[in-house]
Amino acid sequence: MGTFPLHTDRVAIIASERLWLEDAAVQQLTTTAQLAGMVRVVGLPDLHPGRGYPVGAAFFSAGRFYPALVGNDIGCGMALWQTDILAGKARLDKMDKQLGNLDGFIDEEEWAVLERAADWQGRIAALTAEMVAAGLDPVHLRSLGTIGGGNHFAELQAIDQVAAADEIAHAGIVPKALQLLVHSGSRGLGQQILRSHVDAFSHAGLADRTPEALAYLRQHDAAVRFAELNRELIAARIVARLRCTATPVLAVNHNTVLPANIDGVDGWLHRKGATPSDQGLVLLPGSRDDFSYLLEPLGEAAALSLHSLAHGAGRKWQRTDCKARLVRIATPAQLGRTGMGGRVICNDKALIYEEAPQAYKSVDSVLDSLLQAGLVRVLARSKPIMTYKTRGECC
Repeated sequence: MGTFPLHTDRVAIIASERLWLEDAAVQQLTTTAQLAGMVRVVGLPDLHPGRGYPVGAAFFSAGRFYPALVGNDIGCGMALWQTDILAGKARLDKMDKQLGNLDGFIDEEEWAVLERAADWQGRIAALTAEMVAAGLDPVHLRSLGTIGGGNHFAELQAIDQVAAADEIAHAGIVPKALQLLVHSGSRGLGQQILRSHVDAFSHAGLADRTPEALAYLRQHDAAVRFAELNRELIAARIVARLRCTATPVLAVNHNTVLPANIDGVDGWLHRKGATPSDQGLVLLPGSRDDFSYLLEPLGEAAALSLHSLAHGAGRKWQRTDCKARLVRIATPAQLGRTGMGGRVICNDKALIYEEAPQAYKSVDSVLDSLLQAGLVRVLARSKPIMTYKTRGECC
């Protein structure tokens, strides 16, 4: 733990002096800044240690890029939809029953229901062709429409404060109705891509325009497309089961590497658990028992943060520590009910401790850092009504 912000020519951390950050995360960030070709790295307020590289950060390099900085869940991100379920008429017991089990693969009967609303099979055929052309196994397509484990979830939210009525109306937000948030990624596909890359090239990165770089980028782009379609299918399953309608509000990816020009330099912008600030409105979600904020990025200070924002509250406890810290004070059933009156569907007894609200920072502390840096303004605040993680003992 330390006092921030830290700022040098190559390393910056967007954080208030009171924000809690782990020394291990800061060390990982500063070590990453020493990689060959690295121009600048930025830690965001949700910065925390990852497996060798920090999460909640953006990295800009020139001449080469680093697949290991993107990580094993390429395309992980969030999408938000506006539903027509009136918040005042939402009944948790009924919705819980209607949702059923979302863990399993989509069967023929469910596909028939989903196909009434959209040409999913046509989109899957196009993705299949893209994956095959990139040398990827289409077997991963069977996982489409499933949330996965870790910090992934689908959540129904209700707005409780509006700060900019005209802006949220323009975005399609209806304050009296529930919003649906989906956070998921490329499932096992991204893991396969990273593993094969590290086996072949370790963590040395790839030089621009080499055959190896182009091959990775083809696979990366296919995985991003997979993750985006996965989130849409998860939402479609939920909408069909709740017998509601939903319109898209925003969609962003948190784990990517993309070509970028920053301060006149052509290079590669890596995001690892970071929300892009140059693609419209974003959502800053809290834990299962905390608020989420709909935000408008402010372009004037975007270069300070490498055009990136925090993607959530950020962990403060390691997963392996959570159960020991909480088991004496809360049962899984108690963690399934929130102080805000919401419900958490998570029947994995290990995961519900790992993802307990206590394991995360206060989202307000993260938001305050973004506000102090002049990076965003708040449009609305919402609270979780029902969070779906898993019905079973595994994901």
